[in-house]
Amino acid sequence: MKLSNNTLNELPSEILRPTYDRSALTPGIVHIGLGNFHRGHQAWYLHRLMQDGLAHEWAIIGAGVRAGDEAQRQRLAAQDYLTTLIELDPAGRSAEVTGSMIDFVPVEEGNAPLIAQMADPAIRIVALTVTEGGYYIDPVTKGFDASHPDIQHDAANPGTPRTAFGAMVAALKSRRDNGTGPFTGQSCDNLQGNGAILRQTVVSLARLSDADLADWIDENCSFPDSMVDCIVPATGPKELELVKEFGIQDAAPVTHENFRQWVIEDDFCAGRPDWDKVGATFTDDVHSYETMKIRILNAGHTVIAQSGELLSAETIADCMAHPLVGALFRKVQTEEIAPTVAPVPEKTPLEYVDLIEQRFSNPRIVDTTRRVAFDGSSKHPGFLLPIMRDQIPAGRSITGLALVEAIWARMCEGTREDGSIIEPNDPIWDDLNAAAKDAKANPMAWLAQDNIYGDLAQHEEFSEAFIGWLGLIWAEGTETAIRTYLKG
Repeated sequence: MKLSNNTLNELPSEILRPTYDRSALTPGIVHIGLGNFHRGHQAWYLHRLMQDGLAHEWAIIGAGVRAGDEAQRQRLAAQDYLTTLIELDPAGRSAEVTGSMIDFVPVEEGNAPLIAQMADPAIRIVALTVTEGGYYIDPVTKGFDASHPDIQHDAANPGTPRTAFGAMVAALKSRRDNGTGPFTGQSCDNLQGNGAILRQTVVSLARLSDADLADWIDENCSFPDSMVDCIVPATGPKELELVKEFGIQDAAPVTHENFRQWVIEDDFCAGRPDWDKVGATFTDDVHSYETMKIRILNAGHTVIAQSGELLSAETIADCMAHPLVGALFRKVQTEEIAPTVAPVPEKTPLEYVDLIEQRFSNPRIVDTTRRVAFDGSSKHPGFLLPIMRDQIPAGRSITGLALVEAIWARMCEGTREDGSIIEPNDPIWDDLNAAAKDAKANPMAWLAQDNIYGDLAQHEEFSEAFIGWLGLIWAEGTETAIRTYLKG
């Protein structure tokens, strides 16, 4: 059955579907970055509210700023912006069709349609899922990277921007000039303090072309922090076949685990849906939840993905089933990561480690090791290195974290332990690959990447451990290095 408004009532009876009148929905949110995560997470929370007869004035309009986003727009438009969510639980699987998204802005150079949509007074929230590496952050100072060519373009051409942030600035200028008022900018990416980072990017970009506008945005718009969590693999041939097994023809289905969490700072300048009525948490202490999730889940993903890539484990569940990689995860988490994490209501750090271990081990979630290993140049500085910066002055162990960095350096050389080729898997892969090859004979060549490590290489505890591990990996292999660490 081809998915559409007209066929909803003809879907198999066991499949949940919208019970609300989608034709009566009106927009309140523009979401930039219509990948699987947004549709399996934030859009689902809104859909659930709509199922309860609420938030019908908050429907989502999708958007993108990359040329490839147009293909996604066309796929979703052909099925009336409906999405099939397939929950993959070890005990079974189920499907639900969600309908909280009602349109998708045409993707055009200069982003005029997106700017016009965000300038519409009906839009009160502009949300983004653009990956943790997409906010133009200087990797060393953590400040705004005004030198990036995209930013330079938008500063010189504020009416025809290239970036999502430039489009937000242009829309906010229109809203200010027309007396429409501000909107809330809501980051849904895995960044600690993501609201503050989004504010930094938008306000700093605006200041490059219009200081008065930058001040207006800073004073009137809100940028709440949030923590988002749900494992949502990429869609490939297996997922497209899986949705057919449910009797649905969906060009963009989403598979996900049976766990979701959304923790949000309640700071919305133009109103918000009552997401807390369907399981989200509003709190003034997002930071503690962020730290627990980013350090244990996101850093944990990185710990196992690069090890698994070298050892030819195809999925994250395969990584956890590998006796060495799974044990590496447990030891690094309990001895070096969890000690840097404070408890949150109803969850201690070690209880959260247990939960993540269980979630990562779900064999029904076909989350590829390659996908999780992607963009290490953002993930290591964002997830792992801050842990090390906490551990070193506290005098606590960084032995396992140094091993993880050495494993990443070995992975970026571009071959697995079995000799097969690792295809480029990072926005700066060429630089990483060159440094990794140099590091085979001179390990400090890897740590000399100041854009990643900053001053960490100057800490002897780290540099000496790293040199030892990388030398052992090249001499005797990744498995020997991990076994040595586990015996220590």
